[in-house]
Amino acid sequence: MTDDVKSVHKGYTRREALKTSGLALGGLTMGGAVSAFAGRKVSEPTTDDCDPDTCLTGSCDYPPEYDETQQYTYFDHLPKWKPTQGDPYNGIPETYRLPEENEMRITFLGSNIPNQLRRAQQMMSIFVEVGPGPGTAPDQFVFDCGSGVCANYNAMGISLGRMDKIFLTHLHGDHISDLVHIYCFGAVADRKSPLVVWGAAPSGVKSPRPPRRLYDDGVRAFCSNLREACRWHSESQSFISTSYESYAPFTRESWGLPCDPRPVGDDDPADGYAVIPIELDWRKYGRAAGDNVAYHNPKTGVKITHFPVIHTRKGAMGYKLEWNGLSMIYTGDTKPEYHSIRQAAGVNVFIHEMNPPAEVWAFKNIGLYQPPEPDWPTYDGFSNAVDFAKMVQNSSHTPQGAFGYLLSRIDPRPQLTVATHFPVADDMAACARTSIEAHNPDIVWGRDVILSFDLMVLRVFQEGGPRARIKPYQADVSDFTFQAVGRQYDDLNPPKYWKYAVDEDGNQQYDENGDPIIVGDPYAQIDTSTAVPSCENSQCNYREDGY
Repeated sequence: MTDDVKSVHKGYTRREALKTSGLALGGLTMGGAVSAFAGRKVSEPTTDDCDPDTCLTGSCDYPPEYDETQQYTYFDHLPKWKPTQGDPYNGIPETYRLPEENEMRITFLGSNIPNQLRRAQQMMSIFVEVGPGPGTAPDQFVFDCGSGVCANYNAMGISLGRMDKIFLTHLHGDHISDLVHIYCFGAVADRKSPLVVWGAAPSGVKSPRPPRRLYDDGVRAFCSNLREACRWHSESQSFISTSYESYAPFTRESWGLPCDPRPVGDDDPADGYAVIPIELDWRKYGRAAGDNVAYHNPKTGVKITHFPVIHTRKGAMGYKLEWNGLSMIYTGDTKPEYHSIRQAAGVNVFIHEMNPPAEVWAFKNIGLYQPPEPDWPTYDGFSNAVDFAKMVQNSSHTPQGAFGYLLSRIDPRPQLTVATHFPVADDMAACARTSIEAHNPDIVWGRDVILSFDLMVLRVFQEGGPRARIKPYQADVSDFTFQAVGRQYDDLNPPKYWKYAVDEDGNQQYDENGDPIIVGDPYAQIDTSTAVPSCENSQCNYREDGY
């Protein structure tokens, strides 16, 4: 137990406890992490680059005003940007706006941590797209897909067909949960091609007690188990076509992969229900040229590399995407470590996790707006929660003071650093700002560093030099969308469960070439012996088709 924790148990007041834990502003320890609670005010910004209406200022004193816990002012003041275009009142569907030429677009579809479930933020997912560059085609990628994010993808107008390349940083539930939805419903929507999932090879960690089992916990085993777990679903939906007639499978060479693309299970490798894992050696970080390349597509110009990070178990990774002179990094979950520092030097956008201090995590999670006094009935629960939070954070996460220190070690500093995996509100953001600025007094808040939020869009444009033009937006979306409009690129193969088409009189139907027409058979897998029959010429409240 650290001295900081001991001091809380000795009966200090909540203010003394927080001040004690915040004295050490340096280093990567928890003492640095909770440095925000020194009880000092944050000075108003003096630079013209930071609008006081959009850049949070204030103190880290608790309790906050109630409104400060229920809003994120920075995001609310961002200019709105509509991600779809069309005229649905005049027969033109609203479809997703693809990136412009020389644009890299980064959209946060989820930005939170699992023990802070809230409607305002879903679990982690970032959608990165590149537009057509000089002689290159557009491309798109999903980085992590935690629970709840598919609703945000749909609201953005991003169809499941565009979510075909998934890069997982690690296999925690808050980073993989919505993969089930993406897989199960993509094939019957507009993803009539395989789902490709990148992730780590097995960790190599043995269980601690005899017989010291060595689990196959890599992404290939994960995808194999996912495929079998969803077997009932995929079969039941296979009266709908799930593949194109002339789909040309990608190859190891065409996508610059580290291994041959081979699906799990027995699916046709061109089918929408095929899952193709790309297993990466998580130990590699580019020490030997090219040893950590996950994807390098000469057609689109995108190169994605990986590097190991430190998070709960061996096998967690971060990713770096480079395209057309632009670069971004997403570390996934990690405690501060040197690969991220080295990889992030000079990148345009650096996305790194950040956690609240253990004390804040603790009192928020027991339903309070401030740390309890020692004589409050909630004090013991708070103290235990602090101990637990420190244990978790010290091994696996980056508290906000450590985040600030980490950023101060990167040279040259990233053009824009984005803290994510963080439960944002004005009180939390103001407190984080004090910790980060303690290590980086020269940063401009809102220009150099921001905190992510669901539906935040970063549009990054190449302008011919090392610095890009980066514009943050608030996506202007509806809360009442239906399915995002996708696109069918080719003729479809017949579905797995099919029948010959007949007319109302039972006569078989033929196409213009004289070939029998094949249609899906939704009755092929069900027993209708107990179904209520449809009826004609009677007082039924449904039609012949069952509605």
